[in-house]
Amino acid sequence: MPAWAWVVIVVVAVVVVALAVWRALAAKRTRTLQGRFGPEYDRALQSTDSKRDAEADLAARAERRDKLEIRPLPAAARDRYVDEWSRVQARFVDDPEGAVREADMLIQSVMRERGYPMDDFEQRAADVSVDHPQVVENYREGHRLARASATGDGTTEDLRRAMQHYRSLFEELVDETSDSRLSRDDTAAERSADEEALR
Repeated sequence: MPAWAWVVIVVVAVVVVALAVWRALAAKRTRTLQGRFGPEYDRALQSTDSKRDAEADLAARAERRDKLEIRPLPAAARDRYVDEWSRVQARFVDDPEGAVREADMLIQSVMRERGYPMDDFEQRAADVSVDHPQVVENYREGHRLARASATGDGTTEDLRRAMQHYRSLFEELVDETSDSRLSRDDTAAERSADEEALR
């Protein structure tokens, strides 16, 4: 066989191996993002033009989140927030709109104390989506319903649903088991494995 034929065979083999490695890495990245974001992964796919754009957005969220110093609530603060939430829920009967407004502010207070930046709502939701992907959609829906009500387009039933949505995020933000899971996830080995997989 002539030398040029061997060169062609080697080049084709290198291209095939490189393509296989690239596909394996892409599949690993997808699995890593799906595992970390759960239902938020599917939402990102639906709201962007391509899988590549969705995964780039999610990877950017994860990278931003990994730079934040999210801390657990001290026990006293957790108890204080739980008591405050009970008071806000009780207020709903007499003043649904005011209770929903207070619930939103209470969630923001918990997030601020835990170390989440208080940028605009979309950025807050994106930051929370990394740690709480199962309930971030509830946060978005609660916010949407609360805004609709504030502009006169909502009903008391919408406000009740907004409170339910807010409660699901609130409970995760003050949950001790959620904090211990986050501490485990932040070990150096896991963090570096995640960063490598997201590249």
